[in-house]
Amino acid sequence: MTADRGHLLAELYDAVVSAVRDRDEADLTRPTRTEWTVRELVFHQLLDAQRTLVAMASPTDRAADVDAVSYWRPFQPDAEWNAPHAQFVRVSASAYSSGSALVEHFATIAGAAKRAVLAGNPAAQVKTQGHVLTVADLTSTLVVEATVHLLDLTVDLPAAPSPSAAALAETRGVLEGLFGGPLPARWEDTEAVLKGTGRVPLDDADRIELGARAGELPLLG
Repeated sequence: MTADRGHLLAELYDAVVSAVRDRDEADLTRPTRTEWTVRELVFHQLLDAQRTLVAMASPTDRAADVDAVSYWRPFQPDAEWNAPHAQFVRVSASAYSSGSALVEHFATIAGAAKRAVLAGNPAAQVKTQGHVLTVADLTSTLVVEATVHLLDLTVDLPAAPSPSAAALAETRGVLEGLFGGPLPARWEDTEAVLKGTGRVPLDDADRIELGARAGELPLLG
């Protein structure tokens, strides 16, 4: 995994802004790989950027209890909080006067979040979502989230950017950590991310190669 996660996060947030800024309302209502529209998924990502700012302002001397991989273990597709969160995102995204207003709000919060991470000490410990982890590991979790959601966001948006090779490699590394071993080598990194998170279903060849372990995918929701 790359040691330069802060710059990866900055690039990913910039790519999201680039993908959605100056789009008309019709583009912002396009579907994504999630149950949300583009507009709604941007709001979900705004919440992540906002959480980043809170975490970076919440240092602690407590020992880390999760790392870049174990943080993700509770995040499964059937987690009980998924449906209430999905509805909260829909309602909140609809409250903006326009999609462009939401995009500019995201750009502001994401800009502050990336500056906070880049200025932070990677070895410092911070609190988020009831856990303690290092800034480096927090940043990895944000890179994974932003990488997956950039793929989600741009599936139906013309001329939209893709995650960098380094961001995809970081995300694949986390997924393989969750899996406890390598994912099929014939999967290039984008395919590994999409199949490892359940965005694209396994095919027959995948199931034969993975054997009994095929049932362990998706590795996170």
